[in-house]
Amino acid sequence: MSDPSPGRADASEATSPGRDPEAEWRPSPNVDSRRGAEPSLIVLHYTGMASADEALAWLRDPRSKVSAHYFVFEDGRLVQSVDETERAWHAGLSGWHQIRDVNAASIGVEIANPGHDHGYQEFPEPQIAATIGLVKRIMARWQIAPEGVVAHSDVAPGRKIDPGEKFPWERFAAAEIGRYVSPSPIMDGSALVVGDVGQPVARLQRSLASLGYPIEETASYDTYTETVVAAFQRHYRPERIDGRADRSTLATLERLASE
Repeated sequence: MSDPSPGRADASEATSPGRDPEAEWRPSPNVDSRRGAEPSLIVLHYTGMASADEALAWLRDPRSKVSAHYFVFEDGRLVQSVDETERAWHAGLSGWHQIRDVNAASIGVEIANPGHDHGYQEFPEPQIAATIGLVKRIMARWQIAPEGVVAHSDVAPGRKIDPGEKFPWERFAAAEIGRYVSPSPIMDGSALVVGDVGQPVARLQRSLASLGYPIEETASYDTYTETVVAAFQRHYRPERIDGRADRSTLATLERLASE
């Protein structure tokens, strides 16, 4: 991060493993070492602030103690603030499979959107197209598998809900990014809920953990299991997000876990 001035990367930077040639370079001071790890995840966020410019300024403000590798404006413009070889501060307390320092093992992409607190909006086409292109380039640079592209809400259930239920995961899956199956239709009937215990709950927890969610198999449907189920629904069955493992949720989870 030797160039403090904004602007596109020069030729040597653009061909390095840590810079994207399509992004404007506007560095953030909120960065440290990856501590020997290499990126195996890409975590997608929304900014959750009233304006994109305000959000980008906050990610580059030393007082914020937050940052992301990339920022995608609504019109598709890309900004890079942290070299991919360095650790950005975007995921916070989080986990995925055996990873407990998600920041060290991931690349963070902030997508400008006011989020649930400021009038959550659909993601415009130029922004989605630019994000798909960026993520594909990152995947190629670091040999990240499609299933390594996850939501902030996946790695931090309950603490975070971005990029939210309006994010077009189906569109990304068509570009071989992320995991996706068409959600099973919602049907009336029984569901696993808080207070339930036994093998059906254990199977649910085991299936969620097999996808990567940070959950232990306890055979008890506690409030944390409800939280993780809601995170799963937000990503894979967004029509209804209530933390109840109904037949639609279980069928969708079963198809994903069996892939």
